[in-house]
Amino acid sequence: MPVEDGFKLKERRGRLEIIADILSVAMEEAKKTEIVYKANLNFKRAGKYLLYLEEKGLIENGNMSREYRTTEKGREFLRDYQKAKERLS
Repeated sequence: MPVEDGFKLKERRGRLEIIADILSVAMEEAKKTEIVYKANLNFKRAGKYLLYLEEKGLIENGNMSREYRTTEKGREFLRDYQKAKERLS
């Protein structure tokens, strides 16, 4: 994280980091509201990401329960993402 005059500047999250945050929240079933708050997104942006992640098979939505859950493919993505992050730090 860049430091300027002794203060750390907040970096914006990238797309992959947002996806990882959403998938992490949905490891156990989570409603959209919970995902919005825990992944620090607004409802509009969360909706777009959730739709994208469903299309890619990384997350699934139980239509009756309206809860999202990370799929095995999503769990694999998270494992790979964490490994890459560790290697880069």
